[in-house]
Amino acid sequence: MTTLQPSAAAGRRPGRSPARRTRRSWTGWGFIGPFALVFALVFLAPLVYSVHLSLFRTQLIGGTHFVGLDNYQQALSDARFWDGVLRVGLFLLIQVPVMLGLALLVALAIDSGRLYGRDFFRIAVFLPYAVPAVVATLMWGFMYGTRYGLVGDVNGALGVHLPDLLSPDLVLASIGNIVTWEFVGYNMLILYAALRVVPHSLYEAAEIDGAGQLRVITAIKLPAIRGALVIATIFSVIGSFQLFNEPAILQKLAPNAITTDFTPNYYTYSLSFSGQQQNYSATVAIVMGVFTMIVAYLVQLRGMRKGA
Repeated sequence: MTTLQPSAAAGRRPGRSPARRTRRSWTGWGFIGPFALVFALVFLAPLVYSVHLSLFRTQLIGGTHFVGLDNYQQALSDARFWDGVLRVGLFLLIQVPVMLGLALLVALAIDSGRLYGRDFFRIAVFLPYAVPAVVATLMWGFMYGTRYGLVGDVNGALGVHLPDLLSPDLVLASIGNIVTWEFVGYNMLILYAALRVVPHSLYEAAEIDGAGQLRVITAIKLPAIRGALVIATIFSVIGSFQLFNEPAILQKLAPNAITTDFTPNYYTYSLSFSGQQQNYSATVAIVMGVFTMIVAYLVQLRGMRKGA
């Protein structure tokens, strides 16, 4: 009896030809190519150029020469830079909890279904986020004015003496009020969107168990939106360290209260455009970027640990 041996071709698994695999790989690159190009141009290229600038120093005598990490050593010992970091750190510790607390209260109120005119309030709270930061800062800055704004008009009409909100002692709190007004609606929308995807079966089970509204919030809603809270916190931390528009615009209205090193970003801007120290400005920006990244990562780890 003759035994039939399977041919090599029959035993080989069918597969795509090399030309077809190559064509498919190039198709994938065609989809991600535009994004990769834009990402390289607007993110990687400026970052690489900033690192390049930070390794050099330009002097009146001798021109531009390589200094290695000397600029970084100078930045880490720069008292003006660390004063700005401490100032935005204090701003973060006070303003971010207040802003996120208000956003959470509004989101819970709208999601409860017991608020009359829910759609109107949702749009009304979110509307300040649509106002450009420059316009919002100018608007609040003129209201803060004691000679030409709302505070000054109240003082003149009622014969009182309200505190100067653009004074050195109160200007940071005034900036915090502006930022809170701008971004409460943005964070509210993040939290409200997370609340809308909570399964209704959890609410039905809580109602059967006789749980009240406070119990539903603490046992169901807050744990369900913990991830959204972490994201909103990270965005707020990054935004606090990037504080620039508000102090830069208010500086014209309160020159004695806001100096050129009021925040790290404003200090970087002043070094580059007013002091013509582009190399050191790039160094300060990189140091601040790394510092912000570390703090945001620690916040993320803390939130994930609690979530676990």
